[in-house]
Amino acid sequence: MRGFHRTWRGLVALAVVTLLGLTGPFGAAGATPPGERETDHSPNLGEQLRRRLDAVHEAGMPGVQAAVRHGSRSAAEAAGVADTRTGRPLRAGFHHRVASVTKTFVATAVLRQVERGNVELDAPVGRYLPELVPGERGQRVTVRMLLNHTSGIADYVRVIFGSFYENSPRDLDRNRFHYRTPGELIRMGLDQPPTNEPGARWSYSNTNYVLAGELLRKVTGQSPQRYVTREIIRPLGLHDTYFPGANPVIAGPHSKAYEALHHVPERRGEYSVYNMTWAGTAGALISTPEELNRFYRALLGGRLLKEDTLAEMRRTVAVPDVPTLRYGLGLMRVEAGDCGPLWGHDGQTWGMVTLSLHSADGTDQLSYGVNLTDYQRLDEDGQPLPHPIDRELGALQNEALCGGDSTKVTTPEPLAPTPARVR
Repeated sequence: MRGFHRTWRGLVALAVVTLLGLTGPFGAAGATPPGERETDHSPNLGEQLRRRLDAVHEAGMPGVQAAVRHGSRSAAEAAGVADTRTGRPLRAGFHHRVASVTKTFVATAVLRQVERGNVELDAPVGRYLPELVPGERGQRVTVRMLLNHTSGIADYVRVIFGSFYENSPRDLDRNRFHYRTPGELIRMGLDQPPTNEPGARWSYSNTNYVLAGELLRKVTGQSPQRYVTREIIRPLGLHDTYFPGANPVIAGPHSKAYEALHHVPERRGEYSVYNMTWAGTAGALISTPEELNRFYRALLGGRLLKEDTLAEMRRTVAVPDVPTLRYGLGLMRVEAGDCGPLWGHDGQTWGMVTLSLHSADGTDQLSYGVNLTDYQRLDEDGQPLPHPIDRELGALQNEALCGGDSTKVTTPEPLAPTPARVR
């Protein structure tokens, strides 16, 4: 979940390699298809995944975990440490802040309300939230514009974490235990100058998804977190996926979260304990790689939304200056050359990055999380320099999603990295 465009190089780096091509059927949402067991992982697939994760760790990432699935074959592995001080190992299935991957869950929930006739995609937001988005703006910005980031409403994150742009941890530390209300976050975004005319172009803003959460509150009569949990998380059996609320502590087994701030200053901050009300329905969700795969498999397989609604979700707009990336309704499309289009989302919050990418039908999947962010040093223009970690993450993505021979990994040629993160 991010609102700026400088730290994303290498997150979605996809190289021209050949690897594991696979297919397979799936059953109904919330149930394990016949013959498929979530715990029945493929040994060979697991060995290949572990080798890739070991390479990411050896390149400098403290800890990384991932889950892959190809049809009925799956694997979940981890490498490295969850705590650099004690050497405690990172394990597959550790709980992880998935940041802006939250947006796909929230968009799906809104679209389910569209299916029930309670929300119109092209209706003005002011129809539902006149107190939060009053006047002309409320009449010009539509629900669709919130979900595809074309509303022109500015991102509040720069207001809260302004020191990040100076490579200073001051605001990160100051806000660690600060409680934020959705109304407060929305006002911060609306009080800034618009980034563009409504509908004119794509401009990433977390304010859009806090508003989407308040829209859910208005039409369902319950908190958006409770609604998403009741409507999506519980039916899919996602027992390790949850909103933490105001609790700053990750409830289950988890890693530390290290923020390097591009080595300016040289010390790393540790932010696994953090009040995520500043992210809310834009990026507070906690999950695991395996459970993200299960969610996206259900979504892309047509088990959460009707066919025409899913088609609306896949209607994309261009992301400026990133020709290989387009954005739908809480869903990004990555053009990956011979691999074909990949769908999913990424997320980044202080000390944790998540990437979840999938084939169009959800049969080939990769989700991973790492516990060190902004590890690249900056060049004289303030842009991140490529790091060996980026190359190995690119090789992981290619091996998991592009099919072929894992011995033929070449130097990744990064796609323009994805700008859709919590911060």
